[in-house]
Amino acid sequence: MKVLFIGGTGLISIASSELALQRGMDLTVLNRSASSKHTAPVGAALMIGDIHSDPEKLRDKLQGQYFDVVVDWIAYTAEDIERDISLFSGKVGQFIFISSASAYQKPPVHYIITEQTPLENPFWQYSRDKIACEERLMDEFHKNGFPVTIVRPSLTYGLSQIPMIMGSWSDPYTIVERIKQGKKVIVPGDGSSLWVLTWNGDFAKGFLGLFGRQDALGEAFHITSDEVLTWNQIYEELGRAIGKKPEIVHIPSDLIAAYSEHAIGSLIGDKSNSAVFDNSKIKQFVPEYSCEVPWAVGVRRALAWHEADLARQTVDAEHNQLLDTIIEAYARAFPG
Repeated sequence: MKVLFIGGTGLISIASSELALQRGMDLTVLNRSASSKHTAPVGAALMIGDIHSDPEKLRDKLQGQYFDVVVDWIAYTAEDIERDISLFSGKVGQFIFISSASAYQKPPVHYIITEQTPLENPFWQYSRDKIACEERLMDEFHKNGFPVTIVRPSLTYGLSQIPMIMGSWSDPYTIVERIKQGKKVIVPGDGSSLWVLTWNGDFAKGFLGLFGRQDALGEAFHITSDEVLTWNQIYEELGRAIGKKPEIVHIPSDLIAAYSEHAIGSLIGDKSNSAVFDNSKIKQFVPEYSCEVPWAVGVRRALAWHEADLARQTVDAEHNQLLDTIIEAYARAFPG
C-alpha cells in the first residue's frame, strides 16, 4: 500500500508513521526540511516541500504519482481543503482528513458522544474551522466522489507529552516540576468532569485499520480510549507516578478564561466539559481495535521518558507565571 503523510512527525502522527512502516506500507512523509527537528522516521521516504507556502511546487513533485492513501495531518481551514482537493483529485484512493473531537457540540446535550453528535462549537475558532473543513470535504464526496474519510482524535498523548488540563503543551514537564516543588496546580471547576486520554500507539491501531477500506469513504470516526476518568483522578495518578500528592486548587473555568484567552476555546469550548466517547463505530470497521495503555501506565511511560534526559525537563516560565497569577486572583476572591 502506497501512503503519503502530509505531516507525519507530530505527537499523534509519529506513532501512525511507525506502525505503518512496521506493517510494511510504502510510506512517504512530506516535510518542510530534511534537517528539521521533527523528520521522517527511519524507513520512510522523505518528500521535501511546504504544502502551505508553496503548493504549486508540490504539485510538480506529485506529477504522475498515485497514492492508495493520503493523510493530511496539518489541514486546519477550508482554504487548506480546497488546496488538497485540487492537488489530489484523481490521484488518491482514500484521502483522510484529521479533524478534531473538539468539533462536537459544546456544551454537549448528552455526555456520551457518537459520530452522530452534532458538530457545533461556539467557543473555539479552531473547532469551527475543522467543522468547515469537514463540510467542504463531504460536499465534494457527494458531488464529485472525492474519496474522503474523516477522523476525529480527542486528547491523544505519547512519550513526549503529559497532557494535563492546565499544563504547558510546549513544556509538559512544567506541571511535574510544580508538583515536585509543592506548588499549587489548577484543576478547573470541581474536577469531577469526565475525560478520556488516548495513548498515541493505541490510536494508530484503529487509524491504520481504516486504510484502504472502501466502506469507510464518506464516513467519520472518532478513535479514543474507553477509559473514562475525572480530572481529579487524572491529576492524582500523575501525583502517584511522581511520588508526591499534588496540591490541587479548583478554580472556575470562567475565571481562568478571564486571564487566558486560549482557555476560552481549549477549556470552555472543550476540556471543562465531560466527554465520553462511544467507540462502537471504529470497532465495527476495525474489530481488532482496542486500547491497551491505561492512563496509569501511559503517564509513567511519559514521565520516565522526560526524566531519562535533563534536556527534556524544560519548564515554561511564562505558563508558570500565568498559573500563579490565576491562583492569586482566586485567593483574593476567596480569602482563606
